[in-house]
Amino acid sequence: MDETLTVETAPTNEDELARLQRRRQRWMVVGFVAAIVVILAAIAAAVYGLTRDAETTSNIRDIFIIFMAFESLIIGAALVILVIQVASLINLLQNEIKPILKATTDTVNNLRGTTEFLSENLVEPVIKLNSYLAGLRKILNLFKLK
Repeated sequence: MDETLTVETAPTNEDELARLQRRRQRWMVVGFVAAIVVILAAIAAAVYGLTRDAETTSNIRDIFIIFMAFESLIIGAALVILVIQVASLINLLQNEIKPILKATTDTVNNLRGTTEFLSENLVEPVIKLNSYLAGLRKILNLFKLK
């Protein structure tokens, strides 16, 4: 049974979602138990092999040393790739992100200057004119009432 969900077959009710979640959890537990069994079998095989005669033990030791050397090579290659990726990230930050941030800062400063200019030369005079007109309107209303 295919468990991949498409838009048409996506479960809509909560019981179906709960059932799928339980199934996923069950498979995760089965996988975890299987991994533990494999690890224990490998340990048992290693102990059995190491309790045999000295020649077998030295062969297993040599094979283990070869695997460790191979693992060290793989880890070294992964570290080289990691250093190259970090270097490219630093290059990206210095050559692409930094200019974008500088341009954004310049734009914000320009906008700040524009808003100060508009505030001083447009908004303040309009507010003053409105306050004078409101005062004049009050004075005219006082004269009309009497």
